[in-house]
Amino acid sequence: MEIDTKTALLNSAEFAVRSRGFDGFSYADLAEEVGIRKASIHYHFPTKAALSAALMDRYHTELTGRCSEIEETHDTAGKRMRALIALYRAAMNDGQTLCLCVSLIISRESLSKEATDKIRAFRRMMTRWIEEVFALGKADLSIVGAGDPKAEARATLALLEGAHLTARAESSVQTFDEAAEILKARCL
Repeated sequence: MEIDTKTALLNSAEFAVRSRGFDGFSYADLAEEVGIRKASIHYHFPTKAALSAALMDRYHTELTGRCSEIEETHDTAGKRMRALIALYRAAMNDGQTLCLCVSLIISRESLSKEATDKIRAFRRMMTRWIEEVFALGKADLSIVGAGDPKAEARATLALLEGAHLTARAESSVQTFDEAAEILKARCL
């Protein structure tokens, strides 16, 4: 299936951000990869700030959908948490990339206010979703020792994002697995 130019640009930019960081690519890089003139990119994304905001919009929508899929296919909180851990692990692409949100956070000073606002909105969405998982875990007893859902959610998101950074720093996906094992071990 052939994709349109705007989608191709978003795909290319997302991979670049996730593998090299927001400051690690230019419109010239995207133009070469997608096979268009650099000036043509400005038609779709007048500025790199507009591109980063569009990336976060798409990522937010995609992850909202993935969380819904997890809810539809897993009936217990423990299974949902394991699925979330697997989702974050898959985002590492065998150590080649970070999740988009983590990668953009690293370059926060280079982002527009609009993009950082979208990152905050995304993280609020993820925290709320994880909070709901922990609330379910307290009710269905499928997460051992589930405490305050809000505190658990914030700690879980920090663990998953931090495990991404640590794995990247050590060039070892196993580092992510070892960090996430603490959380997985609590899931029945």
